[in-house]
Amino acid sequence: MPHDYHLKDPHTEQRLFRNRMLVALVGVIFLLGVLVARFYNLQVVNYEDYRTQSDENRIQVRPVAPTRGLIYDRNGILLADNRASYNLSIVRERVRDMDATLELIGNLVRLDENDVTKFQKRLKRRRPYEPVPLRFRLNEDEIARISVNQFRMPGVSVEAELVRYYSLGDLFAHSVGYVGRISDRDLSNFTEDDVRRYRGTRSIGKVGLERSYEDLLLGEVGYENVEINARGRVLRVLERQDPKPGSDLVLNLDAQLQQVASDALGDRRGAVVAIDVNSGGVLAFVSKPSFDPNLFVTGISFADYRALSDSLDVPLFNRAVQGQYPPGSTLKPLMGLGGLQAGIITRESTVKDPGFYKLPNDPRIYRDHVRWGHGEKVDLIQAMAQSCDVYFWDMAHRWDIDDMHSIASHFGLGTKTGIDLPMERSGLFPSRDWKRGARGMPWFPGDSLNAVLGQGFVLATPLQLAVMTATIANRGTHYRPQMVKSINGVEQPPEILHNLEARPDHWDLVFEGMEAVVNHRTGTGKRAGKDLDFRVAGKSGTAQVVGIAQGERYDSEALQERHRDHALFVAFAPVDNPRIAVSVLVENGEGGGKVAAPVARELFAEWMSRPQLEPQKTADTTYLSEGAGNG
Repeated sequence: MPHDYHLKDPHTEQRLFRNRMLVALVGVIFLLGVLVARFYNLQVVNYEDYRTQSDENRIQVRPVAPTRGLIYDRNGILLADNRASYNLSIVRERVRDMDATLELIGNLVRLDENDVTKFQKRLKRRRPYEPVPLRFRLNEDEIARISVNQFRMPGVSVEAELVRYYSLGDLFAHSVGYVGRISDRDLSNFTEDDVRRYRGTRSIGKVGLERSYEDLLLGEVGYENVEINARGRVLRVLERQDPKPGSDLVLNLDAQLQQVASDALGDRRGAVVAIDVNSGGVLAFVSKPSFDPNLFVTGISFADYRALSDSLDVPLFNRAVQGQYPPGSTLKPLMGLGGLQAGIITRESTVKDPGFYKLPNDPRIYRDHVRWGHGEKVDLIQAMAQSCDVYFWDMAHRWDIDDMHSIASHFGLGTKTGIDLPMERSGLFPSRDWKRGARGMPWFPGDSLNAVLGQGFVLATPLQLAVMTATIANRGTHYRPQMVKSINGVEQPPEILHNLEARPDHWDLVFEGMEAVVNHRTGTGKRAGKDLDFRVAGKSGTAQVVGIAQGERYDSEALQERHRDHALFVAFAPVDNPRIAVSVLVENGEGGGKVAAPVARELFAEWMSRPQLEPQKTADTTYLSEGAGNG
């Protein structure tokens, strides 16, 4: 049977082979082109980026933040500590999709809008490959959830850092102050050296001693060369230069006395300042209401800050150094000394007090707070003990205001005290030149009557009143008030700003008058010495907040609470060997002797129960001239 064979066509076979070869060649050329393009992209277009990433996968130089210096009270109680905090941080360059990563993190830990907003701001001012914190102070459960899911979140890590912690909370908020995160405003004021010093550090002193002693507390940054993997995890440390820790501060402040002052002031608005008469060291420094400084350390929430800033009681306001109040009759001992020095009055000088005073050729009547007066013959002792206004008005009428201004300046009024705290205000004690320059008006006799009673233009801070009282207790030796007692164990010597020379019998007379305020049966400040076994010298004061029309009587019930008079009291103890001087201000407290004096009494009782310490007046005491002291 014949077979039907199909003979192969060689031309067809050859054409088919050529087509297949052409397709294969085109495919090879295309794939080769893709490979070349990829190599070009890696080696030319993105060379620098991938080279950086390659280096980052191997060796990285990282700053090592120094440990911030600690702050102690005079007895070694820790006021400002550093505690470990576990933070959630992100390296932007290692995250492919930031929104997806933030969403995933939000499913694992609490993450609010405030956290994300602040994180976005931090991203803008970061350095390349720097971990940027998203959440602070993670708890153990949150750390565990992040660690288990970390393989799903490249660039996300949990880092430990030391953060500031204030163990006594609001008790020292206005003195020790607080640190906060470095802001854009801080960065705008940084020098190149500041930028170097703060590498690796996220916080800076904002207020109080944390701000004043920032340069010492900060320390010096260190560096380390580390080997890391592609996820940014440190494999080993190749080289390290240790940071230098910040200096430790020991304060003159006494935590127990501070607590006593705060408790005595209670829930009232005001300030209490206590000073060591023999050194100028500040023993207590209270401003109320206060706040928790720990809220600011890692960034305060908008809600918390709004609650503080919008409060009618302004807890962020440091009343002790920023509050300027009319000092009222607390100036009378100083004015009495000035009148004695100027020869305006003597021990024997008396006035008739019918309850009012009139200047010659002036129809106005200046009424004493005791409307029926203090008697036919009121001397300086009685005038201070009973706070007789007429006696001091009569003296002021015969006394040149510029001489009055001079004696006030010697005792620290109208100028900053120079305390080692920021934002201190200077207060005001007027003069002819001041009124002409500030008000464009001449000085009137009635202005002197206001000034001698600490009213009118006169303003003082509670700190200034404490310094004034300590200077009186020292018989004219004026110390600069100091918060810090020692730095890294090196004692800070007291500084004498100047000495006021006065006759011993004049000092004795002022002491006698201030002692009568507290210890005489008619004294206005008897509550300052109640049940104490030592003698206290003081002076009460009441400062008007709103003016009262001539002829009208002060009616507390008719006034809003915040329009009522301020209560003030200044004092020192013991009289025969002064150790402590105190000033107390109670906003709208009305009676200085009734409301403020008992607060001072609690401080005296606490401090005088301590063993007598050696005075700090030594050969190391720094003496500054009067010109330097007024600067």
